[in-house]
Amino acid sequence: MNRSQKSGLIYLYSVPPVAAAIGFGIGKVNVAVYLTLWGVNICLMLLAVWQLTKRHPNAGGRKSEGWTSAAILLIIPWMLFSIFAGMGPPPVTIAGWLDTATEQQARYTILICGGIIALMGFALLKVKLEDEGERRYSTLGFTALGVAIPLFILNMVFWGYYLTVIFQYFVTLPIGKRPEWYPPVKMFFYVISVVEVSLIYLATILFAIALKKTGILNIRAGYWYIVIATIGFVLVILPPSSPEPFSTAGYLAAIPAINFIMPYLMGVRLLRFSKV
Repeated sequence: MNRSQKSGLIYLYSVPPVAAAIGFGIGKVNVAVYLTLWGVNICLMLLAVWQLTKRHPNAGGRKSEGWTSAAILLIIPWMLFSIFAGMGPPPVTIAGWLDTATEQQARYTILICGGIIALMGFALLKVKLEDEGERRYSTLGFTALGVAIPLFILNMVFWGYYLTVIFQYFVTLPIGKRPEWYPPVKMFFYVISVVEVSLIYLATILFAIALKKTGILNIRAGYWYIVIATIGFVLVILPPSSPEPFSTAGYLAAIPAINFIMPYLMGVRLLRFSKV
């Protein structure tokens, strides 16, 4: 691996933590500024991917292309999600949400697109793992995702579109008054969130096992993926009433874009796989 490839690899690995640090640390910035920086970041990520894939120009035709395609599809969601560094976290007040309603709808639309693209990446990865002789864990992992992603999309529609309409209704009510049906609906989507996020972490664990069994991930890397995804799974299923720091950690682990960091890292890892 030459210097430019090492630099590209470091850049790809740095995108999720840097985006999260900027998003939570600085918060929302001017739209023109963050759209410009987002575009620059996408170009740099594409350049890094190209640098990493060009070291296998004669790696075996369609077999090579399958690994590359799966890797890129797992990376693309975080190309999209990096825009959240400029958007900052969602507003915590109804007024703030309504003032940025279009932006919030764009946020959750991007998350929906990212979830669908990740599912496509895992579908290709499952096919390649089956070619390597691994069927059990990749099939279980993809089945978990087949349940999780529709629930994920439903949850993102609730946050991006349903809540926006409901908040427009809430501002017409007396301060603090909520319809009787709102708490049950809120609890319903909380349960959906827990189920879909925990299933995404579970699928990550299962695909990590599959990659380890086929030798694509070495034993040490495989265990890191499994342990971190397991921690995310456990934190998400803990009740919100759990003591600190578990309550905050569970909240962070359930953030939609955070769920896809491990699949993204799998994609980056696949770019380094000798058969890619």
